[in-house]
Amino acid sequence: MGADTCSAPEGVEIKELRLDAAGLAGARISLSERAAEHVRKFLAKRGKGLGIRLGVRTSGCSGLAYKLEYVDVEDPQDVRFDCHGVSVYVDPKSLAYLNGTELDYVREGLNEGFKFNNPNVKSQCGCGESFNV
Repeated sequence: MGADTCSAPEGVEIKELRLDAAGLAGARISLSERAAEHVRKFLAKRGKGLGIRLGVRTSGCSGLAYKLEYVDVEDPQDVRFDCHGVSVYVDPKSLAYLNGTELDYVREGLNEGFKFNNPNVKSQCGCGESFNV
């Protein structure tokens, strides 16, 4: 899918992320070139923004749903990954569910949009809007 692992800022240690229980010091998020290009275009069109924030929230019939939003102000709690010229921010709680996820931008028939390829998903609802790990 052309994804590349995004890099976290150098020097980020497990205790700084407060993820010692989850053991996610080496957490990885990847972003395809197609997804990065789409985000860059939207940020340029918007005229502002530092990047995107990925997260999860409690929702749906399977328990969790993805969140994707623009970042205008950096949250010091977020972990930042840089990939293909795009900053991807993830809050530490969501990182436990998103570790290893690839965000792609796909066209399937008449539909197009972001697609989360998350290796942690054990099941998802029939409509694909929510998942569980």
